[in-house]
Amino acid sequence: MIQLMLTKEEQELLMDILENEKSDLRMEIADTDRLGYREMLKRREDLMKVIQQKLEQASEEKSPI
Repeated sequence: MIQLMLTKEEQELLMDILENEKSDLRMEIADTDRLGYREMLKRREDLMKVIQQKLEQASEEKSPI
C-alpha cells in the first residue's frame, strides 16, 4: 500500500482532475464501437470512482492519503 500526503489544495485539484477525466471517459465510452476498448474504459472509470471515494474518505477522517 502506498501512502500519499496531500495538502487540501492538492486534494481538491486531484478531485477536479478525476471528475473531468471521468466526464471525458463517459463521452468516449458512448462514442466507441469496440467492445474490448469500451470495457477497458469502463474499468478505468470504475478505478477513478474508487480513488475519488478514498480521497473523500481520507478528507473526512483528516488522515494522510
